Amino acid sequence: MTQPHDTTSAVAVIGLGPMGQAMTRTLLSAGRSVSVWNRTAHRADGVVADGATRAATAREAIEGADLVILSLTDYRAMYAILDGATDALTGKTLVNLSSDTPDRSREAATWAAGHGAAFLTGGVMVPAPMVGTPSAYVYYSGSAQVLEDHRETLTALGTPKYLGEDPGLAQMMYQAQLTVFLTTLSALLHATAMLGTAGMKASEALPELLAAADSIGALLRAGEEHPGTALDEGRHPGDLSTVTMMGATSDHIVETSRTLGLDLALPLAVQSHYRRAIDAGHGGDNWTRIIDSIRAPH
Repeated sequence: MTQPHDTTSAVAVIGLGPMGQAMTRTLLSAGRSVSVWNRTAHRADGVVADGATRAATAREAIEGADLVILSLTDYRAMYAILDGATDALTGKTLVNLSSDTPDRSREAATWAAGHGAAFLTGGVMVPAPMVGTPSAYVYYSGSAQVLEDHRETLTALGTPKYLGEDPGLAQMMYQAQLTVFLTTLSALLHATAMLGTAGMKASEALPELLAAADSIGALLRAGEEHPGTALDEGRHPGDLSTVTMMGATSDHIVETSRTLGLDLALPLAVQSHYRRAIDAGHGGDNWTRIIDSIRAPH
């Protein structure tokens, strides 16, 4: 049975990089009492001036709050900071919004439970300046009840999107989203470098390339009413774009990049997906068939 209201009375934010600072200011604007701590103490100066309370130690920050939000480099930093204050965690809720692997998120949930604390994994899907805006959203996984207990407070940061009880799910979605993001960034700069060898400035190339990137979602949606349904059903109809056709394009990209003296890491990786699908006898299937070698590369 979920609680009908937010039970948060005070919040601690540990980790005051740009994201931690943005979350602190957003929570203050939402009327929350916020204590803060950071290993580099001067990073707290700005948010303290805005109304946060500076804690002398991580233990002090935890003891004064019922909801503890962690915004750190990784989960190892959480252990380094909290291992000396584990007795203060009993009855607290830890919401770790740091980036790491799904397995480390699961291990952290077990660790927190061993010290009497509830635990939620979170992945903030916007940059720091967008925290608290209508465009902000955060993936969560772990206890649904814990999310409900603090929903109003966490919603101030961004719309909560709950994925399930497995503490690793939110981190999995975060990493999946960043896979798309980082790969796209590399592709955009590879393409920019390619056009640069012909004398085109980045300011001329990127508007065209960004338009192409923006169109990908629309193209995929136009091909299937519910994208991913055919994949789930193991169907790869080759009536529009086949592995062989896309593979030939990847060959041309590799050849062009090699001729221009560009780094080949990205185009070779893409080419390998299509070559393996062709070698497996799937050249006539839709390009989505490349997922086979991604799922089982050996």
